[in-house]
Amino acid sequence: MINMIWAMDENNLVGKGDKIPWHIKEDLIYYKSKTKGQIVLMGDTTYYSLRGYYKDKPLPYGKIYIATIDKNLAINDGLNEIEMVYDLISFLKTVNFDLWVVGGATIYKLSLPFADRLYISFVKGTHEGDRYFPQIDYSKYKLTWENNTDLVRYTLFERVM
Repeated sequence: MINMIWAMDENNLVGKGDKIPWHIKEDLIYYKSKTKGQIVLMGDTTYYSLRGYYKDKPLPYGKIYIATIDKNLAINDGLNEIEMVYDLISFLKTVNFDLWVVGGATIYKLSLPFADRLYISFVKGTHEGDRYFPQIDYSKYKLTWENNTDLVRYTLFERVM
């Protein structure tokens, strides 16, 4: 089961450089409630961005798959179980376990055709940034859960088989 989780604003904005363009505590709590201890997939840029926040602490995930096109890149931080993914499409075609795709923009775009569940936090309003989520064909998904707060509309879309 491939799960994707992200937050985006009303213009599908997901990032500003390698950072999130907003700080909404409730959304961070929601994100951690879904991904803590889970097997995740992220790009190398996202890994380095998160590593900047966590410094010398382990990231709050189970096993971490890091996708990169740099076949010479090997990351071993000594804190997390990490496996490099050099052929992302082949990897996604063979996933037979619960995987959480956590970014960044390119990894989201390449993973979307394989996603079974989309956990989307729709951040209300617009923000400044330069990384956008691709258009989603919602006809391939069914909205199965949502919760609205003043700042965010939390949703779960599940692929229609």
